[in-house]
Amino acid sequence: MKVNITRQDIIFYGLQIAAWLAFLMVPAISAFIATQSWTGAMQAFDMNARIHWSSAAIYFLNTFVLVPYGYYRGRRWLFWVGNAVILVALAYVWFYNFDPQTFLERIPNERYRQYALSNFYASALVAILMSAFLAGVALLVHHVRRTMVIKQQLKDEQQKRTEAELLWLKNQLNPHFLFNTLNNISSLVQIDADKAQDAIAQLSDLMRYAMYETRRETVPIQGEIDFMRNYISLMKLRCNDKTEVNAAFRVQGSKLEIAPLLFISLIENAFKHGISSSRPSKIDISLELLPDPAHSVLVFSCANTNYPKDDADRSGSGIGLENTRRRLDLIYPSRYTWEQSLVDNIFRVRITLKVKNGNR
Repeated sequence: MKVNITRQDIIFYGLQIAAWLAFLMVPAISAFIATQSWTGAMQAFDMNARIHWSSAAIYFLNTFVLVPYGYYRGRRWLFWVGNAVILVALAYVWFYNFDPQTFLERIPNERYRQYALSNFYASALVAILMSAFLAGVALLVHHVRRTMVIKQQLKDEQQKRTEAELLWLKNQLNPHFLFNTLNNISSLVQIDADKAQDAIAQLSDLMRYAMYETRRETVPIQGEIDFMRNYISLMKLRCNDKTEVNAAFRVQGSKLEIAPLLFISLIENAFKHGISSSRPSKIDISLELLPDPAHSVLVFSCANTNYPKDDADRSGSGIGLENTRRRLDLIYPSRYTWEQSLVDNIFRVRITLKVKNGNR
């Protein structure tokens, strides 16, 4: 059977060996401090080792063999039978050659004879119970370690699943954004070729940011603002003179970093559902940074007139609000509030996000 020894195993067993060595060394250290004699210290160590060698042997037999290869390998009978054999062996050592009469004759003082025999049996019982206790301690130590390892494994697996889901969400976003913007430019080509050419250059900058700058977990807030400004500028190409678009970003000079492309789905949703070719439309977008001693508080707000698309219109369908909320849940759990309302045909989303200074 192949045994894989990890660094954690070495630390786990090494600490226990070190603890037992320290326990055996205590009398020797005390003797050396009292007598300044190495001989006295060695004698004290030898005496303590003779007394406790069996306890150490029982503990490490359980630690290295009976618990890991018996109790936790589907062979619990090995753990119980092994320790039962140990207890029987101890009882044999204590009692097989013991003659109560001879034992009492060695005690000249009649006063102590009546207590000596009961003390002997009590000491033997304590020794046997101590062996059982040490087996239980070895099992408990393994159980605590096993529980910690399992919890860490579950945490690592959860982290991997979270990272995979975030990557999936981000990959969903980029094609979605590209699809809508290309539709806008396609329409513009027939109206104004020069503007269409400028829009293509602007789209190139946006896609460069989306493909390369957003590979990190966090990006500078100013880069996100520039991205949103350019995106809004491109989306306004599809609007007529009946649509009013306002955008305000009050986060000047901040070195704050946030998750990339966090709010773009909401802006995209506003342009998808907020404008009409025949009726007055309005979109208001804002991002504000509020100072806070422990956190930087970002407040993003997006409000638009509500013109829901029918089932036949599939432009831009897919991610939207659900995408953004899921990303917030994964990246900023318990650090954001989401307010959503539809009043007087105005759909509004407001996100208050606490971002730790220096990271996300």
